[in-house]
Amino acid sequence: MQIKYPLAATSWGQEEIEAMYEVIESGFFTMGTKVSQYEKQFANYFGSKYAVMVNSGSSANLLAIAALFFRKSGLNLRRGDEVIVPAVSWATTYTPLQQYGLKVKFVDVDAGTLNFNLQELKKAITDKTKLIFAVNLLGNSNDYKDINSLIEGKDILLIEDNCESMGATFDGQYTGTFGLMGTFSSFFSHHISTMEGGTILTDDEELYHILLSLRSHGWTRHLPASNWVTGQKSQDAFEESFKFVLPGYNLRPLELSGAIGCEQLDKLPTLLDERRKNASLFLEKMSSINYLTYQQEIGESSWFGFSLILDPEYNKNRKQLIDFLNNAGIETRPIVAGNFLKNEVVKFFDYEIVGDLKNAELIDQQGFFIGNHHFNLNQEISYLIEQLQKFQNE
Repeated sequence: MQIKYPLAATSWGQEEIEAMYEVIESGFFTMGTKVSQYEKQFANYFGSKYAVMVNSGSSANLLAIAALFFRKSGLNLRRGDEVIVPAVSWATTYTPLQQYGLKVKFVDVDAGTLNFNLQELKKAITDKTKLIFAVNLLGNSNDYKDINSLIEGKDILLIEDNCESMGATFDGQYTGTFGLMGTFSSFFSHHISTMEGGTILTDDEELYHILLSLRSHGWTRHLPASNWVTGQKSQDAFEESFKFVLPGYNLRPLELSGAIGCEQLDKLPTLLDERRKNASLFLEKMSSINYLTYQQEIGESSWFGFSLILDPEYNKNRKQLIDFLNNAGIETRPIVAGNFLKNEVVKFFDYEIVGDLKNAELIDQQGFFIGNHHFNLNQEISYLIEQLQKFQNE
């Protein structure tokens, strides 16, 4: 079967290939000057003080949660603390919470925006709540004005899983910069691609230093001479070579990924612009399809892709529609993990559910996802609408 509308496509050009050759010719492949350059460029682009690159967006989530356990100033986390999350996201939003012994409280999402249902979020907040882990789903921001009003004056931390929403804004501010930390992914199908890769943004210097140590085995080698983790390092480089102070990991990115990332960041404004042009056309043409609803934009979405929800009262079911689209060469996927509570892995979690998660279940049972890209999709979107109309008329 010929794929006429793929889920993802490469955003690399000759610039990325040349950047990789430059690294290959240097003979230095592990985390080095290119990664450092990428981190500075990334922080500057999004207006944050610090960026820490890691080997995936999933690792970024893991480090962000871990770092909150080792903070000495301000609020931190302890095992058993309550964390509120939306019921629709990717697995690695949730698994670090289980791995660090946190109590996970799942709340429903809004069926239109796919992000936090703010009424349900309000109900979920208690005196035990220590962290809200907001997820900006498929390029779409949460309403941070309302979220901040809910936690104002309370000892509640806010961080963002922004892995699918690079470049999205709310009130003119980039998502991933509203919380104490924001995580990003640069996997192949995302807004920029560094092969595998992720990044954490923060303005908090202490968290930045903790992240640097945790990323590399929990050692001191990459910490500044004066730092929040150990105070003052020895001036003897040999002494500091293998000094371990935190229970860390090896989540370092490759130098190749840093080099590619620098080129991709240069292209990001153009990549985002094309995605938004495609979204405008998609929204315009979808007005002729009355049995599907699509994601409602908050702020300015970066349109990771196009989510669709089939009307439960429609006379055909989702499987029929997915099979029809697949046979037409249009690739589809579920809307991330759907209602995450359906997954067997939750048996390992300490968790509770607020409300009935009816919207998460609707997304799980009736939703699906179509790709968006960084280039003109006029032909593909027109073909999609043609096929949706054909399905409607059969």
